[in-house]
Amino acid sequence: MQGSLTTPIPDRKAQLLKRLSELGARLEAIEEELDSHQNRDWEDLATERESDEVLEATGNAGLTEITQIRAALNRIDAGSYGDCVRCGEPIARARLDLLPWTPLCRRCAK
Repeated sequence: MQGSLTTPIPDRKAQLLKRLSELGARLEAIEEELDSHQNRDWEDLATERESDEVLEATGNAGLTEITQIRAALNRIDAGSYGDCVRCGEPIARARLDLLPWTPLCRRCAK
């Protein structure tokens, strides 16, 4: 329930929008880095490929977080942010401070 949150919803929304912007910039940088690898030396190519795998994993994690943030923003707009989507109980402020996009209370996340 929104009323049980200590952090005001506009502040939480601003925090989520800021994180969304940061992730967008990071994903753009990852994409540019992946596109820049054109080395012809086999050893360098192997090293770049290893690096690319790390960048791709980081990018995939970023995409997942973006999806979660957009869902949280939708819950804010719908007036249900701060309530567990599974059981309907309020999500603890400490949990929202740590994971502001979380849709689940601690008990349901287990």
